[in-house]
Amino acid sequence: MAARLSPAPPIATIEPRATRHSLRDHLDRRLFNAIWSRNLVYNTCWEDPAVDRQALELGADDVVLVITSAGCNALDYALHGPKRIHCVDANPRQNALLELKLAAIRTLAFDDFFRIFGEGYHARFECLYLQHLRAELSPFARDWWDRHRHWFTSRRGSFYFHGLSGVVARCVRGWFRSQPKLHAATIELLDARSVEEQRRIYDERVSPRLWNRVVNWTISRQFVMTLLGVPHPQRRLVEAQHAGGVAGFIRESVQYVFRQLPLSDNYFWRLYLTGRYDRDCCPEYLKAENFERLKGGLADRIRLHTTTVTGFLKDSDEGISRFVLLDHMDWMSSYYPGALREEWEAILERATPGARILLRSAQMRPGWLDAIEVGCDNRPLREVLRFHDAMADALQSGDRVHTYAGFVIADAPA
Repeated sequence: MAARLSPAPPIATIEPRATRHSLRDHLDRRLFNAIWSRNLVYNTCWEDPAVDRQALELGADDVVLVITSAGCNALDYALHGPKRIHCVDANPRQNALLELKLAAIRTLAFDDFFRIFGEGYHARFECLYLQHLRAELSPFARDWWDRHRHWFTSRRGSFYFHGLSGVVARCVRGWFRSQPKLHAATIELLDARSVEEQRRIYDERVSPRLWNRVVNWTISRQFVMTLLGVPHPQRRLVEAQHAGGVAGFIRESVQYVFRQLPLSDNYFWRLYLTGRYDRDCCPEYLKAENFERLKGGLADRIRLHTTTVTGFLKDSDEGISRFVLLDHMDWMSSYYPGALREEWEAILERATPGARILLRSAQMRPGWLDAIEVGCDNRPLREVLRFHDAMADALQSGDRVHTYAGFVIADAPA
């Protein structure tokens, strides 16, 4: 069965106003903000765009707002030809990564592009950066990559072992390599030709060596969660709904992916375990024919904005027909419920009639959808939006990442 959390308790987990926080909450928020505000957190997107595409049903007239993250999924959406894609992120380093990808699409040949963002290593990256890419970047992105261009040239690793989430991936790879039998079994698992073969390898050779008290303890640490971009409020949601806590949820997620879904096209976990993509197992933007389509003009439909979702929507007068909001509302609902209400007011103000909204959560049924009230009549979001729960459940079962308990598809009022 899917690695899903048990149903949320009757609303009351998230209040529509700020709740009293413990000293640990305050310290965690300070640590999370301090780390997040100085670093690239995500070097790749950890949401499955194949699921998103089916839910979004993008058309030529659609205007999309997506939280940038690493920019992979924005490039994926661009391949389906919407009118415009607004990439919004309050962390300028995330936009700097997408800027670098866009600059490389405009100025480089595919083989160089794939070595940089597919393999995560290019021996001539510094030369390519100075000759072609640097002049295409904004001042902030230029300064950031001036100081971090070595991430693409280290022979001891990969770009995908840098940034906060990359540090965790590098540690995971190091631990696997320290156990030759587990490492060999994992490589065979990734190369399995059928789900049945995957299941056999996982059950007989991977699972018995992978899960132990040390691993369970390590993946349950909040510091590890912070490096992965998971603040304490989201951790609490998992712990409240899963009997095995964080470690149990991660174990069920991994087990579902490796035992139930084909790994032949699962580039998410292949990258995490190996530090690179293969040409036949990679995001759509890293395929040669799609690279040429992006270079031919589709990438020009992407606009970058370093601000909050609320800030962008208040400064824009363009109607948005598709929203991809990831999971940031989980922690906002706990720490900044007033700001979350303001964000939803802005979303509903700028949404075109019937606009499609996607979001993910650590809860199967996010409690804040019932608790956050909007409009002059203070109606809960659960009553304002029209939800497509059956579609969301069906798509969630095929999600190749499977690290979110909740996938929400909803429409704004028509």
